[in-house]
Amino acid sequence: MSRPDSSLTKIVDRWLARRAAPIRPGIGRVVALGMGSGLLLMVQAALLAWILSAVVMEGAGLAKVWPALAAIPPVIALRYVLIRLSERVAFSAAATMRVALRNELLRKLQALGPMWLRGEASGALATHLVQGIEALEGYYARWMPGRALTVMLPLAILVVVFPVDWVSGIVLLVTAPLIPLFMILLGKSAADANRRQWKLLAVLGARFLDSLQGITTLKLFNASRREASVVARLSEAYRSSTMRVLRVAFLSSVVLEFLATLGIAVVAVLVGFHLFYGKIPLLRGLFVLLLAPEFYMPLRSLGSQYHERLDAIAAAERIMEIVDLPEPEEHGARAPLPAAEGYTIRFDDVSHDWSSERPALDRLNLVADAGRITALVGHSGAGKSTVLNLLLGFARATSGEISVNGQLLNDTDLDDWRSRVAWVPQRAHVFAGTVMQNLLIARPDADFDTVRAAASDAGADDFIQSLPNGYDTELGERGVGLSGGQIQRLALARAFLKDAPVLLLDEPTASLDVHTQASIHDSLRRLARGRTVLLIAHRMSTAALADTIVVMEHGKAVQSGSHEQLAASDGVYRRLIDAGIAAPDERAEVES
Repeated sequence: MSRPDSSLTKIVDRWLARRAAPIRPGIGRVVALGMGSGLLLMVQAALLAWILSAVVMEGAGLAKVWPALAAIPPVIALRYVLIRLSERVAFSAAATMRVALRNELLRKLQALGPMWLRGEASGALATHLVQGIEALEGYYARWMPGRALTVMLPLAILVVVFPVDWVSGIVLLVTAPLIPLFMILLGKSAADANRRQWKLLAVLGARFLDSLQGITTLKLFNASRREASVVARLSEAYRSSTMRVLRVAFLSSVVLEFLATLGIAVVAVLVGFHLFYGKIPLLRGLFVLLLAPEFYMPLRSLGSQYHERLDAIAAAERIMEIVDLPEPEEHGARAPLPAAEGYTIRFDDVSHDWSSERPALDRLNLVADAGRITALVGHSGAGKSTVLNLLLGFARATSGEISVNGQLLNDTDLDDWRSRVAWVPQRAHVFAGTVMQNLLIARPDADFDTVRAAASDAGADDFIQSLPNGYDTELGERGVGLSGGQIQRLALARAFLKDAPVLLLDEPTASLDVHTQASIHDSLRRLARGRTVLLIAHRMSTAALADTIVVMEHGKAVQSGSHEQLAASDGVYRRLIDAGIAAPDERAEVES
């Protein structure tokens, strides 16, 4: 952002305050409980002052003061109950706010989609999603109620003190603004330090996650020690930044404590002189002296809460930016697709630009007929993946029309459309969890027999049964412990389990050996029966599975036909084969 830091702090502060609307009743209860505790404190001070005055000045015995003594423990106990209730309500409200904000941030990330996420550091996002949201607790649990109590409770004490000793009341009234004034002055440097600390934490989290995910590459290139030194430097920078934040916090606390102590000392000296000269009785003097520290207590507490506010603002800066990002443009009427036996997909003069010098798609015309396999082939950058991204609704065409059975995709409910689509990516993602949990992503209500039948169709049942606990075997993140072919079979099993009428395949046999590829091809043939299939093929042997092959170049469809037709004619497809896009044994398989 280009705004000045002070302006940005105010913007984020107002944003956090607006988000508190659902929990304002809870904050109100916290303030009410705090005020109740403060009023009881004044009652306790009055009782203690009366007891001491009666004993010292009147020589009163136990018989006279015992009712007041007996009243003090219940007052203290009730104060304790109110304080604990206040803390519980405050943290409950803050927890509600954290859950709501985390859900909103997650929903926003999902709405922005994978095309936006691929430009972000996942480690930094995880830091904001976890630690950043947690850092907001102090803002909602302590700062917002504390700010109200700092105004109301000292004001209530002043109302009581002025009739008792107006001079002490003036001292309290004059010295009170010094604490928030110095708190704000010191807070300017603290805000900058907090902001730097959170930015460093996000960078550190992103770098650390990248190091973990790329540890195999780092080891193979003997770069793990260099990477460790980079992480160490970032860690040291974060440590130094944290120490600067703590130094400012401790220094400001010392200054605020000094001002509060100075104010209490001035009141004590004045009360002492008044007592010495007999201007006020001991009862009133003791009462004022007992209330003076409590007058400054909310102001002193606000000093520490102010730093929690600054910490929350620094943590919320990036969260605010993400939550306030405009979501992808909503489609028009968003009507569901009518039920049909098959779905024909058409691209009519479709163009799309990823803000590069050359458009990803340039007036593309394409038809994927119902019940048939249509393959997209071409060099990297030809626009094949863009076609799938547009079909899945992750991006919207710059111009032209995409239709399904004649209904424009822009006017179609995306959730309804995606429910009719199964997707097998080039590198399927396996989540940390059991095999069963990973398969049920496609259809959560499926029973075991249905899941196993889908796995069997995908050729995955045998290897799953050979795992230590079968379908209950825990898998590591990204499928640690499984081969590439096994992971692809799990992806195919998900597609079989979903049983969707439209199937999108993004080169499902990439990086697999010839034997595994041939086995996967058999599963694909079974999966494709009766479905509309759009297949991105980098290997010619995979493209040969298609009824129709569309050759793409520079975002356009330059050739279309069967494998035999295209291989026999001079063109891009023939040149792809001649250029050795497929391995020799694959080329033999294709050309046989």
